[in-house]
Amino acid sequence: MQEIIKQISEYVPFTEQEAADQTLFLTKLQFQKDLLTRDNPEVHFSSSAWVVNPTYDKVLMVFHHIYQSYSWTGGHADGDADLLRVAKKELEEETGITDYHLMYDGLFAFDILPVEEHYKNGKRIKKHVHVNTTFLFMAEEDQQLTIKEDENSDVKWIAVAELDEAVAEEEMRPYYHKMMQKALLLKQDPTV
Repeated sequence: MQEIIKQISEYVPFTEQEAADQTLFLTKLQFQKDLLTRDNPEVHFSSSAWVVNPTYDKVLMVFHHIYQSYSWTGGHADGDADLLRVAKKELEEETGITDYHLMYDGLFAFDILPVEEHYKNGKRIKKHVHVNTTFLFMAEEDQQLTIKEDENSDVKWIAVAELDEAVAEEEMRPYYHKMMQKALLLKQDPTV
């Protein structure tokens, strides 16, 4: 957990909201018990992959059963303190791709995301918060894609220009726009 706190402390926020989320985590949330597992029903870690193609005009997304929307890949830490490993595992499980590479050393984005009440496998999951880390990857589009049927009903490359049409969760669109904006800035200047 100390390594995660260090990563978040050293992260340079890209937006005012990320700065506020970073402050909230460092002043309050890090002191919650059991942030790495869902045993803490109020707040816990998740990790996501933002995957771009080599021309940065498409992103790899899955159609999520619960949210009925295309979304990034990702999932709960479930006890794993290596959040990069969690993002990679979720990327591979949810899309089937194995040939990709990390484009940015360290956290690419940091957000505290609200999760609305929902049902999963017939069980009520109450409203809670994900302390989410995101990592930036690049992959070629010609790889075989595989749907993780217990969570998703589609996986595909989506044109950046069509993100708003594909993402039914309006509240997630600003996060995706932020990540695409940051990815494009990094493409132009890797020192950003």
